[in-house]
Amino acid sequence: MPLDPTKIWYVITGLAIGTFLIRYSFLGLLGNRELPTWFLRHLNYVGVAVLPGLIAPLILWPAATGGSPDLARILAALSAIAIGIWKNSVIGAVLLGFSTLYIVQFLTA
Repeated sequence: MPLDPTKIWYVITGLAIGTFLIRYSFLGLLGNRELPTWFLRHLNYVGVAVLPGLIAPLILWPAATGGSPDLARILAALSAIAIGIWKNSVIGAVLLGFSTLYIVQFLTA
């Protein structure tokens, strides 16, 4: 079924307006106001709540392996978590995770 370019532009425009309104609701309407401390305290947990939800499916059901768990990805995740907790370093966790992933993939190939 061919897509009509006019419909595509309507969808793109609608998504752009929706995205703008969502962002404006925080930045434009709340940007100059002092937010309550309870609200700021809850915002600290957004990253901690969202990142595992984004990363876990990539580790447990990766598309590269057809959705089956892979030893290389699990070891890379565990090593990244360990160095992140031990050294409290995001860059160290990323570098060790990448290194572990590619080394284990090279050794098991």
